[in-house]
Formats: sequence, C-alpha cells, structure tokens
Amino acid sequence: MYSFEPTEEQRMLMEAIERYAKNDLREAAHDADETGELPGDLIEKGWEMGVLQASIPEEYGGFGERSAVTGVLAAETMGWGDLAGALAAMLPATYAMPILLGGTEKQKTELIPPVIEAEWKPFTTAFIEPVYDFYPGEMGTTAEKKGDGYELNGEKAYVIFADKAPSILVYAALNGQTQAFIVPAGAEGFVIGEREKLMGIGGLPCYRVRLNNLQLPLEARLGGEEGFDFVPVLASAQVAIAALAVGVSRAALDYALPYAKEREVWGVPIAQRQSIAFMLVEMAAEIEANRLLVWEAAWMLDQGKDVSKEAYLAFTGTTDMAMMVTDRAVQVLGGHGFIREHPVELWMRNGRGFSTFTGMAMV
Repeated sequence: MYSFEPTEEQRMLMEAIERYAKNDLREAAHDADETGELPGDLIEKGWEMGVLQASIPEEYGGFGERSAVTGVLAAETMGWGDLAGALAAMLPATYAMPILLGGTEKQKTELIPPVIEAEWKPFTTAFIEPVYDFYPGEMGTTAEKKGDGYELNGEKAYVIFADKAPSILVYAALNGQTQAFIVPAGAEGFVIGEREKLMGIGGLPCYRVRLNNLQLPLEARLGGEEGFDFVPVLASAQVAIAALAVGVSRAALDYALPYAKEREVWGVPIAQRQSIAFMLVEMAAEIEANRLLVWEAAWMLDQGKDVSKEAYLAFTGTTDMAMMVTDRAVQVLGGHGFIREHPVELWMRNGRGFSTFTGMAMV
C-alpha cells in the first residue's frame, strides 16, 4: 500500500516550490496575462527547482530516478501559483520524458542531456490538433515511411514556444498507431504560423504549426524502427494536466473561502448563507476526491502498472472539477468575481481549457 507521507527530499522540494508559487508565479500571473509575456527569469527560477532533473538518471544528465508522485506534487503546487508559468517551467519535460520512457539507448544518450544541462531551453512538443473531436490515439497528422525516412503531414495547435524551440517532438499516426518524431528547429516543411489567441493562459506563447511534406530520417522516430508504446506516455500527460487542474482549483477555493468569511451582506458574512456554504463545501470535497485520484494514478505510474483507466479517470474528473470550482469561485465573489483585479476570473478562463490541454505537460 502506498503512503501519504512525503519523503524528506520531497518535503524539501515542495517547500521550495511553495515559496516559488506564492512569491513568484502568483505575483507575476496578472501582468503576464495582460501583457502576453512571462518574464524569462520567472521561467528560469522554476526550472532551477530541478523537478525534471531529479527524474532523469545520471547517465542521461540528471541526478535521480523518475518519480511521477513527486512530479504531480510539484505540478499541483505550481498550478496553484499560475498555470501559464507552470506550463512554461515544466515544458522541457514534454520533450525529455517521452524519450526517457520510449527512446532507444542512443536517443536517450544523445537527446536528453542537452535538455537537462544548464539553463531552461524551450524544448517543446507538437501534440494537440485543431479539431473538435481530437483523440490522442487517432492522430490526424500522418507519418508515412518513404524510402530511407518518413514524411509527415498535418496541423498542430497549442505548440508552446514553437518559434524558439531548438527541437520539437511531433506526434503523428503511423500505420494507425500514434508515434513520435524528433524534428530539429528550422526543418523544411515545418511551418510555424501566428501566435494563437486563447481564452486563458495568456502569458504562454502557443502557435499553430503546419507539417507540409516534412522529411525526416529513419532515426528521427522515437524508439527506432520498432517505435514505442504510446500508452504510458499518454497516461503521464493526463496525470500531469490533472495535477495542474487540482492546483488551479485549490487556488480558487483558497481565495473564495476567506472572501466569503469577510464579505458581509446585511451584517452577516456570506459564508454563513446556506447557498454559499454549500457551494464552498462541495468545492472542497471535489478537490480532495479528485486529488486522491491523481495521486493514485501517479503512484501506479511509478510502480510500472497499467494506469490507462486511472489516468483517464483522473484527467476527466479533474477537468470537470476545475470548471465547476473556478466558476463557483467567481460566483462567491459576486460582481467582484468579474473584475480582472481579482484572480478568480483568470482561473475560470484557465479552468475551461484543461479538457483540451493534453500533452502540454508531463510528469
């Protein structure tokens, strides 16, 4: 049976991340959303927390072993601070973790160290596609083996820092199976469009990308000629987004609850009104229940178990929960909830997007 008691290393890491989330991410969130730009030193400070580095073995440039549990604890706390900043700081994991899980030994040795060494670099992933019924197991983007390489065609959305990425991990359907391919910056046929205008995560630069007869060598395929198992990679992505959703929801409740205790109507705090009290209780109950789903799925990932069902339940549960909790936080604040000086409206806009964010984070 797993334990809810963090290790000493986890405790020390979480204390550092909590300070970062409160003093840095939360403080920068409003201005970043308004200006559309996250400060570079903010992202670098999050990178220096060493969450990804601690999940990469020493032979590939890291200083630990993978721990999805540690990853979700960190993601939840950073999500509590600010979702856009958290996604930026965690971005290199979307590139390095699939290589660690499914790459050949040569790919791990050559591709992971440049991600881990020195400062944060925007190694990124092209995962999501701009269709209403997008399903990761049936990519519309295609890869076809031609001669001594592969040809990729299709369109991707939400490609974070696509304009600055030194290398990109692109997912595509090959013979009906979702596979991934390493695409270097500046590759001919990899066309970066304009920055997307999104409802939330305003500080995070996301781009639409076209793959027009993109030619890649055989060694660009993750896992080599045999490919790799996409299932654990998808589970890792779903669990990461679920953890971030818990963090954003916790932030909304933590803001709405003290407001309800202090805000008085007709001489009585609104928290004493049954309609408000019941909303706050349901928000708290949903957060705790879904949080346990995320922790269980992360623990199962670390045990090497088939976590397909648990990861999906955590993902779907937390995405619904985040929309409910953030919306009710706005309701609790009443007219103030609609004012941009209060962060609940930002959290509600971010909360709406979780169901579409698969692949934008990894643990």
